Amino acid sequence: MARVRYVGSEPVTVPELGDRLVERDEVVEVPDERFDGYVCQSGNWESVEEPGAKAAAKKTAAKPQKED
Repeated sequence: MARVRYVGSEPVTVPELGDRLVERDEVVEVPDERFDGYVCQSGNWESVEEPGAKAAAKKTAAKPQKED
């Protein structure tokens, strides 16, 4: 899941998150497919972790061993 930070001026209740009350500067997880719907409201939400960021971070190549 993606993560966004609420930057609005007053706490809001978000029905999509189970009627959860979200406070200013709180980071919440949102469904990947809804990420754009949050961050396009730049006066209220900002990106913390884009969809797929965790999965991409885990896929790192091993460093080649040094030859002596």
